[in-house]
Amino acid sequence: MKHRKWTVLLTAASLALGVALLMAVERVRHEAKNGFANTISGTDLIVGARTGSVSLLLSSVFHIGNSSQNISWESYQKIAKNPQVAWTIPISLGDSHKGYRVLGTNADYFEHFRYGKKQPLKMVEGTRFTDTYDAVLGAEVAREVGYVLGDEIVLSHGAGEISFADHEDHPFKVVGILEMTGTPVDRVVHVPLEGIDAIHAEFTSESGHVHHEGCNHGHQDRLAEIEAKMFDGGGKDDPSPSEITAFFVGMHTRSDAVMLQRSINVYQGEALSAVMPGVALMELWSVVGVIEKTLLVVSGLVLAVALVSMLSSLIASLNERRREMAILRSVGARPHHLLVLLLGEILMVMVISILMGLALFYAVLIWGRSRIQSQLGLSIEISAPTVMEGCMLLVIIVVGLLVACFPAWVCYRRSLADGLSIQ
Repeated sequence: MKHRKWTVLLTAASLALGVALLMAVERVRHEAKNGFANTISGTDLIVGARTGSVSLLLSSVFHIGNSSQNISWESYQKIAKNPQVAWTIPISLGDSHKGYRVLGTNADYFEHFRYGKKQPLKMVEGTRFTDTYDAVLGAEVAREVGYVLGDEIVLSHGAGEISFADHEDHPFKVVGILEMTGTPVDRVVHVPLEGIDAIHAEFTSESGHVHHEGCNHGHQDRLAEIEAKMFDGGGKDDPSPSEITAFFVGMHTRSDAVMLQRSINVYQGEALSAVMPGVALMELWSVVGVIEKTLLVVSGLVLAVALVSMLSSLIASLNERRREMAILRSVGARPHHLLVLLLGEILMVMVISILMGLALFYAVLIWGRSRIQSQLGLSIEISAPTVMEGCMLLVIIVVGLLVACFPAWVCYRRSLADGLSIQ
């Protein structure tokens, strides 16, 4: 091996690149699945209008699609006052800004919403909203559109990228920008529920849906009532909307969630659905899990390419060493000695390759972790290889030895005279 050091190093480097890429794909796959499963954390139930669990999850957490209908504020308050409930977060959807969804909520959202491993939302700049027309932007919204604190934004009616009904009379001021989370929160504009109610009261008045004077005056009174009060964090004395899209529920005891879920699903006052986020997320992952399978196939192809490269290098090396093997046989080496010798060399090369691959993987991970977090929002932990990764490395060694058995068997079968002739 010392005399063939450049060949050995090139073979080891090729395998090391394969190992590093395999580790990277597996770590990204693992973290992506964990990140998906932890899109929302610490929430025991999601409650919305009667629909399927995946549909409710997509609309309320991922903000994909629209809810078939809203739920009344009275039903929300009745469930929120249940003694088993620790906290609730009401949300209202339906508006947008330059293609990004607008989420109406209250201060409880910033207090109780968790993602990842129960990580709270944090501000990069500014503060939470304190006024009716304040807005807090997700990290991606601020980065892509280029907003800074103090900028004014105009919300649009509807969730499409192009809207023909803008709420221009009531612009919202950017007062805060959230830290990147790697979840749908990054692509959302957060505003107070009071602001949503105010612009829709004005929109209903101006759009011609309300024609007679008495109703129009009622809407103006509602606007005055909302705008007269500063938002104080979702207290019970705040002007309340007539309906919301959904709400998140946290329980005092998680075991009570099943009981409350059953009660909500058979609630007589209104057709409601309550789903457990973890169960719904895994159900959704089973649908979109083709991404995981694709990454697994990529991992397998990477491994196959690396092993084929090693096999071709072995065969080429073996042809160059025919005389060496014949000389070893002539001085007393048995065929099984040559077999063990070759397998021992391959084992050393593979161990060196795995160590080099791990070193390369962790070097790239340390260098690029913060960049991946800031650009993609994907948090990749720097930790020792997982059980799955350890098993994959062991499989590489075993498969590598099996692949090496072919050239070793060829060497074993060759006669003593092979390699001693001029040819």
